[in-house]
Amino acid sequence: MNDQITLQAALNGGRMHPTVPHTPEELAVEARAAVDAGATSLHLHPYDEDGRETLAPEPCAAALHVVRSACPGIPISLSTSADIEPDPEQRYELIASWTELPDLVTANQGEKGIHELCELLNERDIGIEAGLLSLEDALIFVASDIASQCVRAMVEPLDSNPDDAVVHAEAIEKTLDEAGISLEQVHHGDGIASWAVNRRAVARGHAIRTGLEDTTVLPDGRPASGNGELIDVAVSMLAENKP
Repeated sequence: MNDQITLQAALNGGRMHPTVPHTPEELAVEARAAVDAGATSLHLHPYDEDGRETLAPEPCAAALHVVRSACPGIPISLSTSADIEPDPEQRYELIASWTELPDLVTANQGEKGIHELCELLNERDIGIEAGLLSLEDALIFVASDIASQCVRAMVEPLDSNPDDAVVHAEAIEKTLDEAGISLEQVHHGDGIASWAVNRRAVARGHAIRTGLEDTTVLPDGRPASGNGELIDVAVSMLAENKP
């Protein structure tokens, strides 16, 4: 088991919830609440003035600046998802133009142009969280031999059924283990299934992620008040599994 288990708060994304933050100021409030609850890392998606997720340098810099001021010393990860910018060349150019750099980014390994993007990220000294959304992504990741350039692997099955998500997470983990990839693993899922994935991961000594990007509900299905409450539950889960 890791000496210090990462607990990452994924603050926003495209999910609908009354407290999902979009502006830098809203992100700072939710980030502070998550850190106060016990988050040791933050993941966020900047938005532009039209309310759309963006990789443009100005909104990214603004979000990073305000959140860093609110949560000094906490590592911040941005998304590079093709859902934000599907054109791999345009995505590359936008990230190459960033003026304020995050500590980390997620780089989904099944996306077109991701290996070229990872080269850029390494050149810019930005840590890579390898996004493994499926078993196929894990196999691509293993075959690419890019693990040595990454900080951690994000095991993130998207199955809506909790049992299916747990089986999928297990298959991704097994693929990494059999390939001898010893990166820190951060596990999470989607919706209510995220809690089942978290629970299995904690029992196996892995890091976990939660937040309004991943789920808007608590393990019993009740709506969460915000990122702080979701992190509270994750902290309790980690505490229950301490040796």
